[in-house]
Amino acid sequence: MESQIPNLTLRALRRILRATEISTRQLAAATSLTPSQLLVLREIESRDQPTPGAIAAALHFSQATITSILDRLAALNLVTRQRSEKDKRQFILTPTPEGRAALVRAPDMLQTDFQKHFSALPDWEQAMILAAVEKLSELLGAQNLDAAPLLDGGAIDRVTPQH
Repeated sequence: MESQIPNLTLRALRRILRATEISTRQLAAATSLTPSQLLVLREIESRDQPTPGAIAAALHFSQATITSILDRLAALNLVTRQRSEKDKRQFILTPTPEGRAALVRAPDMLQTDFQKHFSALPDWEQAMILAAVEKLSELLGAQNLDAAPLLDGGAIDRVTPQH
């Protein structure tokens, strides 16, 4: 009799992927934003005079990815970029009133819930989960793929289709 553990593991992984997909759709329906765009917008709102470099560092995104996301947020009139008075090489990011309204409309993201529940676990359990997920990534041949710390199935800097 063959073990059911591989099938149960794949089923659990599929549930995670479905939860991510559903969360992404709910966010897009409420705000027309992707999870990465919402994360950037939230990070901008939470800081005093943030720069693209500071946002990239805080979210562990590449500068190119942040630039692409900021281009999209600016095109949607959710963020403005203004040259810094102190350093003309820097841009200061500010959410627009429309950007703040999108933040209010945005449902809680799946990763917000994950981070809250995960951080409540004891350190040993967090380490155990990390080790298991890293091993699963290795088994799927995905250990060397670039990925931001974000629960989202699409490209991180993709453009959301307008409805």
